[in-house]
Amino acid sequence: MADMQNIRTGRHCVFALHAHLVFVTKYRHKVFTDRHLTRLEEITRAVCEDFEVELVDFNGENNHVHLLVNFPPKVALSKLVNSLKGVSSRRMRQEFPDLVRHYYRASKLWSGSYFAGSAGGAPLSIVKQYIEQQNRPL
Repeated sequence: MADMQNIRTGRHCVFALHAHLVFVTKYRHKVFTDRHLTRLEEITRAVCEDFEVELVDFNGENNHVHLLVNFPPKVALSKLVNSLKGVSSRRMRQEFPDLVRHYYRASKLWSGSYFAGSAGGAPLSIVKQYIEQQNRPL
């Protein structure tokens, strides 16, 4: 089971849902510096708060970012990702005109795709074994 500190509660549920998200810049352009990533983290944190999502960790390199989020079951991960990418793209291009010159043909900061993976908890083999060992009534 997950750490007690990672378990959150809702009105009718108890949950520990974590996802690892990776967003890549359009055309894999190497556009981010430390100041870009610092501002991007602030924007991401604000969007997460609107969705009642906890941004556990954030980091990146010059052409992609990694996020670890703890999200409630009522949040569709795809809607969260769309909002994160849309809001961050718009705000970053407004605040940093140097980013715009990389994307003069496409007014998008991010590639259309993303990576989302479940994180935390027991490995699938352990969960499967646990389920198989339940005392099923005859």
